Amino acid sequence: MTKVNDLTHGSISKGIWSMAIPLITASFVQMAYSMTDMIWLGRLGSESVAAVGVAGFFTWLCNALSFISKVGVEVTISQSLGARTGKRARVYANQAAMLSSIIALFYACFIFIAAPALVGLFHLEENISSLAVNYMRLITPGLFFTFNNNTYSGLYNGQGNSKTPLKIVATGLVFNIVLDPLLIYGCGFIPAMGSAGAAVATTFSQLVVFAIFIRNLYFRESSIGKLHYLTRLRARFVKRIFSLGFPVSMQSALFAMFSLTLATVAAQWGHIGVAVQSVGAQIEAITWMTAAGFSTALAAFTGQNFGARDFVRIRQGYHYTLKLAGGIALVATAAFLFLSKEIFSIFINEPQTLIAGSAYLKILAVSQVFSAIEQVTAGAFNGCGRTTPPAIVGILLTGARIPLAFYLVTFPILGLNGIWWSISISSVLKGIVLTLWYLSFQKKLQNGSYKPTGILGQMHAVASRLWQQLH
Repeated sequence: MTKVNDLTHGSISKGIWSMAIPLITASFVQMAYSMTDMIWLGRLGSESVAAVGVAGFFTWLCNALSFISKVGVEVTISQSLGARTGKRARVYANQAAMLSSIIALFYACFIFIAAPALVGLFHLEENISSLAVNYMRLITPGLFFTFNNNTYSGLYNGQGNSKTPLKIVATGLVFNIVLDPLLIYGCGFIPAMGSAGAAVATTFSQLVVFAIFIRNLYFRESSIGKLHYLTRLRARFVKRIFSLGFPVSMQSALFAMFSLTLATVAAQWGHIGVAVQSVGAQIEAITWMTAAGFSTALAAFTGQNFGARDFVRIRQGYHYTLKLAGGIALVATAAFLFLSKEIFSIFINEPQTLIAGSAYLKILAVSQVFSAIEQVTAGAFNGCGRTTPPAIVGILLTGARIPLAFYLVTFPILGLNGIWWSISISSVLKGIVLTLWYLSFQKKLQNGSYKPTGILGQMHAVASRLWQQLH
């Protein structure tokens, strides 16, 4: 049985790092799933990469929707434990898991049925569209597993335990790495399946991860008590989970849709435009995933300390995490500027695609630090139960990429690069605006003008009375 990691006492740096390192590693492990596919499929040509890249947008949307239950359970569990109400944490865990399974099932069914229509949005060559539809339908069971695996990771993260989900997800990656070349290219009695092989490998790997989570959470005693896979949804708790997770989910879902729209614009340059965005996004995600790991760690740290009403510790944790993520983003900036061709050539070596991909990385280098700042600040907001401000900033400014891209591509000197500049400019603005908003909110916490309401306010009142009685 794992123990709850109490982040309300002790060294701030140790608390952040103890959470962040496994989370960052887990983020890279998750990214490695799609990167492994891209590397192996890249050897078949940019057509296969484009086909899987199209399907990748709907996998991205799956991850976005899973934030409803994932973020909801992370925040509610961390704040419940910080307020010393373990029983409530257990209820939230059961409710979030059940909600996750229901949404995941509906989404997987939708993708299987609507695959041809969704792929048709890209107006790609017929052979590439056929590959994409086949890939999407083969991966639909994996979407159900992926959705729930994200929620189960959030359940652990809320307890300050990011090591266990890392070990579980890494096990799935090992299966994916082994199965990818076997199923894509074939070996002995195993036929070569191409992009379909990548789908089967990913789906099976996610099934392995799902099975391990189920065994650990429901057939063993958890640190917050006995959990039940099937439970009756209770409106009060579902509403709280939904209110916390929905803004983050919608931000990420709309982010995927905006990226999907930009991909249709990039498709005007043929499969090269789609391939560059698909591979380039994977590479650029190195910074994004690292910052996301720090963001989730800070959310758990902030959530527990918010439940304990230690606002000074919250401020110190935010500033410390900001420096860490910003420093790593600077390294990525330098790499994208000076090693763009070398990095992109790991995936695709076709001359035209390589030139376009190199330009993508150099343009996105401008926004890496600001993207990291946005992620960390969103984590600080989420830990305080304020998931709406990051969503508002993210939706509005990410949405601005579309009209900006349509405008910039009209300049002959920019062309396809106009799309990448719209992404970079909006990322810079998001980092600046969200930070200013959080500093204003943080000031309210410090001077006591912010008062929690609803369930959170009741939790704090009860916890405060119990604490006074015990001391």
